[in-house]
Amino acid sequence: MLKTKVAIVGMGTVGTGVARLLLDHGDRTARHAGRTLWLEQVVVRDPTKPRDVDLPKGILTTDLQKVTEDQEIALAAMLVGGLEPARTMTLQLLESGKDIVTANKALLAEHGPELFDRARELGRSIAFEASVAGGIPIIAALSQCLTANQVLSLRGILNGTSNFIITKMEEQRMPYAAALAEAQRLGYAEADPSMDVDGSDAAQKLAILAHLAFGTRASWRDIPREGIQSIEEADLYYALELGYRIKLLAVAQLWPEGIELHVSPTLIKVGSPLAEVRESYNAVSVVGDAVGNLFFHGRGAGQMPTASAVVADMIDTAVGRTKITFQSLKLWSQDSSGAPLRDHSRVRSRYYLRFTVADEPGVLAQLCGALGRQGISIASVIQHEPRETGNGVQVPVVIMTHQTSEGAVVKAVAEIDRLSTVRSKSVRYRVADERSEIQL
Repeated sequence: MLKTKVAIVGMGTVGTGVARLLLDHGDRTARHAGRTLWLEQVVVRDPTKPRDVDLPKGILTTDLQKVTEDQEIALAAMLVGGLEPARTMTLQLLESGKDIVTANKALLAEHGPELFDRARELGRSIAFEASVAGGIPIIAALSQCLTANQVLSLRGILNGTSNFIITKMEEQRMPYAAALAEAQRLGYAEADPSMDVDGSDAAQKLAILAHLAFGTRASWRDIPREGIQSIEEADLYYALELGYRIKLLAVAQLWPEGIELHVSPTLIKVGSPLAEVRESYNAVSVVGDAVGNLFFHGRGAGQMPTASAVVADMIDTAVGRTKITFQSLKLWSQDSSGAPLRDHSRVRSRYYLRFTVADEPGVLAQLCGALGRQGISIASVIQHEPRETGNGVQVPVVIMTHQTSEGAVVKAVAEIDRLSTVRSKSVRYRVADERSEIQL
């Protein structure tokens, strides 16, 4: 049988999983690839570190040149995280004649145009299924399976850490700090979880998906985003009372004037597929003009789901399918120009608003007046009994609006927060349901 020599650069959690699949299930990969994927070199920073895989003797090294100078190694799984030295190492591998498989979404979101143009110049390819949603084949779906469609909208739960934390807060009434600590204990969250919980990780993945779906070259830093750090247990319970769950939702949606992109906590109707995504799972809902609604669901992180996507890309690259797709799609070309971004203030949705106000006559009229001055219509109101606090008697007021614009809500909430009768900063979340679906 034919043999294709491969390398792994970076032997963390995912790299270990990739090595296990290549070494323990070589017959399986050979059956699908029509050749043996022979693990020739593994590049690491610390060769003395214990590893949960039995590597053949002599293949572990700290020297990347053992890969770049070996002309028989055809492809490398580039599994080093972060931006540097990952960017430099990727360029070195490409320039030495290697095709690349990567799981590094931050690298692609930041340096995709540079790396992809260089790969095309050199006649090489970069495969990246594992960079978004772990084992869910959403990259292949958008770049290959759905190319007969104009994608109309894409909505996803793209960060398993945030979804795990929200699930624990809602189902077990855990405070945010305790749920985060549990996520860290189980390995879902890093010691510094900021990229996960502030929406940045989801924005990086959304930038990649939006490029595939619409050709849009948006920097993830330009995508409006809000994280889950400020979600309070009260809002989770009010949402349930209204028939919704709160999820950190990434949205890319096509409109005549451009692409709407944002990441934020969003109320989703209980019983709908996205609302029922629990724990560390990811999900992506896609609407195409020809195929209609599609839903992808699975583990968005973890050793073996992500390794599964990496090895699948390695098989496609070894067979030659990746090269054909890579050269024809022209992804992240410096010369390409996709659809423009829509003005975020014009994004329309229904909204969940929560105000904490003094127990005084006329307060509700003040709230309604501020909303009315921005043309915001109220769909429903929840007002529970007043409660005694250190700042006097306070009343929580929850308002669900009809569809309105982001700009109008921002102005109305800013006016309300200046009222002397408002006791704490107001809360606002978008509502995603049948009344806010795309209409073209």
